[in-house]
Amino acid sequence: MEKLLFVYNANSGKLNASLDFLHKAFSPSTYNCNLCNITHGILQEKEIWKAFRESGKETMEFLHINEFQKQYKSKFGHKFSFPIVLAATENGLEVFISSEEINAIGQPKELIELIKKRRQLFP
Repeated sequence: MEKLLFVYNANSGKLNASLDFLHKAFSPSTYNCNLCNITHGILQEKEIWKAFRESGKETMEFLHINEFQKQYKSKFGHKFSFPIVLAATENGLEVFISSEEINAIGQPKELIELIKKRRQLFP
């Protein structure tokens, strides 16, 4: 596995970040990116997640939907639902953690444990 690719169910840019902030602050139950909720609070990255991310055990790339679509454009088209964690392997992009699994997670510790468990399946 070359790296893990985390794709948030949000678009990049200052305006989108501001709208996301407002949405998370005033209507968190309807915010549509659980990966954002798991890894970030309203204003900053959660400490337990940041410590894991910085531990260096995995190469990780973090993208918003529009960045992913631009950077990983394929003539075959990617049929992924977001948020998602993908593994970049010699065979291309493979689902590492699906949207459904991400949406069932509540805390960063659960995501970290799932990543540790799954990394053994992707040599």
